[in-house]
Amino acid sequence: MNSFKHLKIYTVAVALLLLSNTISAQITNDISHDEALEILLAAKKKAEKDSVLVNIAIVDAGANLKTFIRMDESFLGSIDVAIKKAKTARYFNIDTGKLGELTQPGGIIYNIELTNNGLVSFPGGIPIKTKNGKIIGAIGVSGGTIEQDRAIAKAGAAAILD
Repeated sequence: MNSFKHLKIYTVAVALLLLSNTISAQITNDISHDEALEILLAAKKKAEKDSVLVNIAIVDAGANLKTFIRMDESFLGSIDVAIKKAKTARYFNIDTGKLGELTQPGGIIYNIELTNNGLVSFPGGIPIKTKNGKIIGAIGVSGGTIEQDRAIAKAGAAAILD
């Protein structure tokens, strides 16, 4: 009986060890909090340089919100849009503006923005990649024109490539 108890404990310990290795393996391609903050601050700097008040969201590889900032006096309605742009870019690993080209009436994925609790298929969401091209998250920017949002998102995403 005593050796059976030890066998059970050993089995549970091995299972937990294997599980912890699996969990660690899943997050190796995730954005770190330092990278997310660096990206956020680079995007904010670009927005300030261009005198644009925006909301900036960074999501991790699982499309979970990692960092966020609402610049003073930016639109309240842009909070949700920035987050959804980042999530959309990560869900499909594509610039949201390019996704939008496919979602127009008659497009191959028309109405896809109605899925996933709402997607945003206009510019301002960009996948974040490492120097090796691995996607580790995404950035979403909202509050300026779509051209400004995209430029700010690109500036942020490029920050960790230097």
